[in-house]
Amino acid sequence: MALPQLREELALLPGPVLADGQSSWTLHDPVRNLFFRIDWPSFEVLQRWALDDPVTIADDISATTPLHLASEDVLGVVQFLTSNQLIQPEGRQSASQMAGRLAQIEGSLWKWLLHHYLFFRVPLLRPDAWLGRWQGVAGIFFTRTFVWLTLGALLLGLSQVVRSWESFSASLVDTFSWEGLAAYGVALFAVKLLHELGHAFTAKRLGCRVPTMGLAFLVMWPMAYTDTNETWRLTNRWHRLQVASAGIVTELMIAAWATLAWALLPDGALRSAAFVLATISWVATLAINASPFMRFDGYFILSDWLDWPNLHERSFALARWKLREWLFALGDEPPEHVSPRQQVGLIAFAWATWIYRLVLFLGIALLVYHFFFKLLGVLLFVVEILWFVLWPIRREFQAWRARWPDIRARRRSRTSVLMALAMVMLVLVPWPGRVTASGLLRPAEVWPVYAPAGARLDALPFAEGARVPEGSVLLQLHVPDLQMRRAAMLARVDGLRWQAAASGFSDEARKRLLVNEDTLSTAQAELASVETELLNYAPRAPFAGQLRDMDPDLQVGQWLTRNERIALLVRDDGRWLVETWLDEDAVQRVAPGDTALFITEGGQSTALRLRVSAVDRDAARVLPRPELAAQLGGHLLTREKKGQLVPERAIYRVTLLVEPNAAALAELANQSWRGKLTIHARWEAPAWPYLRQMVAVLVREVGF
Repeated sequence: MALPQLREELALLPGPVLADGQSSWTLHDPVRNLFFRIDWPSFEVLQRWALDDPVTIADDISATTPLHLASEDVLGVVQFLTSNQLIQPEGRQSASQMAGRLAQIEGSLWKWLLHHYLFFRVPLLRPDAWLGRWQGVAGIFFTRTFVWLTLGALLLGLSQVVRSWESFSASLVDTFSWEGLAAYGVALFAVKLLHELGHAFTAKRLGCRVPTMGLAFLVMWPMAYTDTNETWRLTNRWHRLQVASAGIVTELMIAAWATLAWALLPDGALRSAAFVLATISWVATLAINASPFMRFDGYFILSDWLDWPNLHERSFALARWKLREWLFALGDEPPEHVSPRQQVGLIAFAWATWIYRLVLFLGIALLVYHFFFKLLGVLLFVVEILWFVLWPIRREFQAWRARWPDIRARRRSRTSVLMALAMVMLVLVPWPGRVTASGLLRPAEVWPVYAPAGARLDALPFAEGARVPEGSVLLQLHVPDLQMRRAAMLARVDGLRWQAAASGFSDEARKRLLVNEDTLSTAQAELASVETELLNYAPRAPFAGQLRDMDPDLQVGQWLTRNERIALLVRDDGRWLVETWLDEDAVQRVAPGDTALFITEGGQSTALRLRVSAVDRDAARVLPRPELAAQLGGHLLTREKKGQLVPERAIYRVTLLVEPNAAALAELANQSWRGKLTIHARWEAPAWPYLRQMVAVLVREVGF
């Protein structure tokens, strides 16, 4: 079997020593500026490519080196070269094969638009020659002297910031304006430009070519980039680490010198600019570039520091392999053999990356949704979720489907399926529902006794705990102004009656009589109004009951203020109720007729059985019972506004009647009690509230 011809422009370069001690080589494709790291067996195969026969090549390698290869190993190298387009096209079908490969890569118009919406690059500069000309000037920043000066500037600047922290924090508050945000935008642009120049100058200094610089767009968000692929030429991993970390180091150096400048400069535009640079540099570095979970600087720094190229792909492959072993115990060999400690670290890193990306992509999808108009926002949101979240899961399911015969034959698979079904049952099958809250127990009918206005207590016929017949006067209040008005009105009425009785029979007397009768009617009406008002100061019991909550210091002759509560008349018929307020999620599960249990708070807890009697349909704007607020030990989150407790969420009043229990109710002494309330609500699946909330949000947001 003849081997295909390698492309003539390919270059085989020495690579770094791998972690296991073996040598590696780098295969460079200058047309696409791509690099492929190959191991020792692949290098030996390429060295003998001219033998043009897999069997001959394998035999020669086995005879002249410690390696033992078969022809299948050589064919594996051929497949690798072919799939990466590193061989010369040959034969009549080569053109059609290349066209088919191009069409497969580009896909349909919709796929092309999708790829270029999610990510694309725009090369703007070819800086290699310019970087070479300015390398001498840039070399100053690589000297040990400049590094020590920067450290000194950082320490001095930080010491001044600590001493002037109030001024520094005040400057931060001043930037929370449109002008401050614009300044941050300009500073971010300048810092990111210098960040990329840091990568470029470092790569050029170490002998690498920098072909392009430009903008990369991730979901239409612009980010500067520098093509430093030629760092694969570097055999020293510390040199590669220098290139990877150059951008972050540049930003931190800018922050160090800007901090010192802020400390030394007087107030003005320059000091404000220094403050912006001092804050934006390290914040942007920590928030964006230092993360190893995306393919930013932090990832390449970690990859070069561990000397693990393609860290994401390799850790993902290990994590997928481990997941399949956990679920199905297929007994497959791991994608690559590493120490147990490294394996655990790589798998943990893969899972952390997946979780980080899930949160990040969901955030980006929400940002895109709110940035565009609703129709386009919904479409782009769906695209984001499908491509970044659901498609990777779909690919893993497809891999499981391809291995289905092996998966079905394993006992672990059946165990995993049963556990998955059990989890689904736990969250989707309705369970007995319980709604817990705090409640207030009180007699079913009470009548508070108040002082209508400032008055003096003249009589108090009943003491605390006394039983009051219906219609009895509960207390007598004296109001001097009303009494004086009543006396004056009585005198006036008597005078008008005397004048009417003393009138003669002349025409003039008859006219005066008519006027006196009208005046008398008016005076009698005013007297009746005063006497009606006086009745409020001698309240009568609207029903038979017991007088409770009377102030023990209350005495006859004492003056009372307006609306001062004097006592509470409790209907003594044995009927009690519990009041509570529930949020909209809980109240949907409660209906009249549901049973409940109430346990009073205090030393001797009393348990009472209840039944829901009423559920209000209108939400309460204010919590009328402060005892149920979370600040006072209740269950409702509220905030104080104008002296009232306003609930954080919509709440609805629920009333429950206590089932007859004479022995337990006798211990309550007609007092109000707070306690723990448990309502046996309708059955509901644990996942249903979350699904209901999701559907509500979708219906609200999709509506046009």
